[in-house]
Amino acid sequence: MSLLGGLYSWVSRPVSAGKALFYKRGWKKPLRPPLPVVSVGNIALGGSGKTPLVIDLVAWAQVRGLKPAVVSRGYKGRWEKNGGLLSDGTSVFGSWLEAGDEPVLIARRSPGAGVFVGRHRFLSCRKAHEAGFDLVILDDGFQHLKLARDVDIVLHRPGRASALREGPRALRRAAIVLLESGPEPAAASGTMGRGEGPLVFPFRMRPESLVELGTDRLLPVESLRRKSVLAFCGIARPERFFGHLEELGLRVAARFVFPDHFDYPSRALARVASAAAAHRPEAVVTTEKDGVKIGEAGRRLLSVPVFAVRVGLELPPAFYEALAAHLARGAKPHA
Repeated sequence: MSLLGGLYSWVSRPVSAGKALFYKRGWKKPLRPPLPVVSVGNIALGGSGKTPLVIDLVAWAQVRGLKPAVVSRGYKGRWEKNGGLLSDGTSVFGSWLEAGDEPVLIARRSPGAGVFVGRHRFLSCRKAHEAGFDLVILDDGFQHLKLARDVDIVLHRPGRASALREGPRALRRAAIVLLESGPEPAAASGTMGRGEGPLVFPFRMRPESLVELGTDRLLPVESLRRKSVLAFCGIARPERFFGHLEELGLRVAARFVFPDHFDYPSRALARVASAAAAHRPEAVVTTEKDGVKIGEAGRRLLSVPVFAVRVGLELPPAFYEALAAHLARGAKPHA
């Protein structure tokens, strides 16, 4: 962990613990939205797999006949302060500049689902209810205690050296904890700690397919095996992305790492294009979140095909059974 990350943890952990205590003791009351809420979050800064899980939960809810909406802060987007409707389930009304990169990725991957952004997430929940949606998937909501939720799902990687928003004891607030496992998902591991506690299940992130930027054509992940590629990303955990490329058997001729939520100004894309001209890879690869931002302009700048690696989660069936049971137990009129 960097010095900056250590300082962040040193400040954030006691502040978050104090805030949680206020709600636990009843000194502050969360706002109850007019529809059920499933929160997805973590206790570390970024890179835990929240976005793939949100997309997965939207699909799961739709299969069950529900009409879900995603509520997100829209970090670094122009609509973050005042809120906005990114998708009504049929059309996408903004770009990553307005709504942030992750909400746009969710909207594109989740046809039929609403996506509402803005820091006032209770208001977003009300708007989702008024628009006819009947379930909210709250993106990155574990620390947003002012909004009541029916199920708290937290993704966690034990032993990970990263800046923490909250200490591991905070996991006890969750209904379900997903622990990142190794190459093969293990069986469900019961509850956390002694007595009652959150249900714990393993998960694994895995590459699912390749998306060709500019055409949105899907290719099998094996398509680039043993081929020379140039790789770049601007995410919280770049080592995970490069690990996926190694897992796929790609030969990485050159790599670039940019800061998380990087905006990709033209000079940065020019650096990538210059390296591609020098190394002459057979393809350029990036993450799907980065692909949202470089778009057609970035693809035209490069002389070889550009692919985004689409990732998904492997989760045991028992996780979905537990989620359905939690929602059923929490079923009650929402004012």
